[in-house]
Amino acid sequence: MKNKMEKTNVMRILDQKKIPYEIRTYPHGDEAVDGIEVARLLEQDPKTVYKTLVAQGASRQYYVFDIPVDAELDLKKAAKAVGEKSVAMLHVKDLLPLTGYVRGGCSPIGMKKQFFTTFQVQAEELNRVAVSAGKIGCQVILDPKEIVKLVRGQFGDVIK
Repeated sequence: MKNKMEKTNVMRILDQKKIPYEIRTYPHGDEAVDGIEVARLLEQDPKTVYKTLVAQGASRQYYVFDIPVDAELDLKKAAKAVGEKSVAMLHVKDLLPLTGYVRGGCSPIGMKKQFFTTFQVQAEELNRVAVSAGKIGCQVILDPKEIVKLVRGQFGDVIK
């Protein structure tokens, strides 16, 4: 019998929208695990494992950026992609109250409020990417085009 895992909000949303996904778990402590380490634990190419970052624009609007775990967000490119003069990373202490997610478990799917989301453009070429399932130690793997459609986002070049 398969080990019954507690569904996260992310999985419930994907089920509700009938979007196919695969669940992958990895061992962890209470702290966020480095994304490259997550890719290694999942035996996946870091270019297919995406981290979810939240930033605030000069207009005070919030934005979500999903980029490969081995890449770094370019704040100038990110601002340009969302039509802002500038964007700044959200402080970790503000992440949970704003999104409902903790650092290391932040997913582009199922935040308290849906913010405009930009996936790094290379994701458009991939059939599957891994993103957090909404908690540390659990990833969902699915078609990035499905995620972008679900969150009404876009693809753009936002990395250094």
